[in-house]
Amino acid sequence: MKKNTNNKIGLGTAAIGRPLYINLKQEEDNYISKEVFRQKGIVMLNEAYNQGVRYFDTAPGYGIAEQMLIDWVVEKDDSSIEIATKWGYTYVADFDPNATQHEIKEHSLKKLTEQWIKSKQLIPWLTTYQIHSATLETGVLDNKRVLHFLADLKIKYDLHIGITTTGANQTEVLKKALKVEIDGIELFDAFQVTYNIIEQDLASMADVIAKNDKRLIIKEALANGRIFPNTQYPHYEQAYRYLNQLAKKYSVGVDAIALRFCMDTLPVYKVLSGAANSLHLSANMKTLDFKLEPTDIALLKDLAILPKEYWTERKQLGWN
Repeated sequence: MKKNTNNKIGLGTAAIGRPLYINLKQEEDNYISKEVFRQKGIVMLNEAYNQGVRYFDTAPGYGIAEQMLIDWVVEKDDSSIEIATKWGYTYVADFDPNATQHEIKEHSLKKLTEQWIKSKQLIPWLTTYQIHSATLETGVLDNKRVLHFLADLKIKYDLHIGITTTGANQTEVLKKALKVEIDGIELFDAFQVTYNIIEQDLASMADVIAKNDKRLIIKEALANGRIFPNTQYPHYEQAYRYLNQLAKKYSVGVDAIALRFCMDTLPVYKVLSGAANSLHLSANMKTLDFKLEPTDIALLKDLAILPKEYWTERKQLGWN
C-alpha cells in the first residue's frame, strides 16, 4: 500500500468546504461568497501543509472541498501527500445559510459510480476511498454490486477501501464490515470512526481494527465542540475541570489534550483536525509536542458516557 508519514495529525476539510457544519456555535456567522470561501480554504490547505500535515480527508458532501483538493494537490505535486475521500453524500445547500436541507445520503451503485468519476481525479495522491457513514439501515454492506465495484477499485488503483461510521451502533457496523470478503479477500482496511473523551465505545474494537495493516482514523475528536466549557452542558462540568487542569499542566489548549487522548489510548493511523483557521490548526498541532501520563489518561477515561446518550445529544446540535 502507498505512503506513510509519522505525523499522526490529518486535516478534515468539511469546515473549509462548506459554510455550515454540525457543531456548537463558537463565533458569529459571517457569510462570504463561494469564491472568497474557496480562497480561504486554499490558504488553510497550505497552512496545514506548511505545519507538516500530509493527510487530507474530504468528500463530495463537504461542499467545494473535494474540488478544492483536486486543484490544490495537482499544483502542490508532492508525492508525500495522502488524500482520503468518500462517496455516499451529496451536498445540496449550495452555500445558502437558510437551507433546510444540507446533504442527501444515498448508498447506491449509481451514486458510487457518479461520484467516483470526479474523485478519481485525486489519483495518484488518493490512497483511501471510503463509504461515507456506512450504516446497517442503508444495506450498503450487503450490496454485492457496490462491494465488487469497490474491490475492483482496490486492486486497480492500490487503494485502501474503508468506511466511516456514525451513531450509537458504530461497533456493530464495524464488526459487520470486518467480515466482508470479496473472492476470499477482506475488502475493508481503513476505518474512520468517532472517538473522543466522551464517546469511548470504539476502544473495544481498536486492536482488532489496527491489526493486519488496517488503518484506524479518528474523527470528531473534539466531540463537535462539546469538550469546551459551555453552560448548556452542566453535566460535563467534571470533564471541563479535568481538561482545563491538563491544559495548564502541558501548556496547551483543551483541544490538544483531547486530540492527544486519542493518540495515547488507541493505535491510530491518523487523528483528524477539523480546524477552519490557522489559529485553531496551530493549537491542534501542539498535540505532537507531548504525551499524556498514565494517571492523566485514567482520569479522562472516566469521563465516557453511554453511546446512546452521546448520539442523542449530538442529534440536537445545529448547523453552524
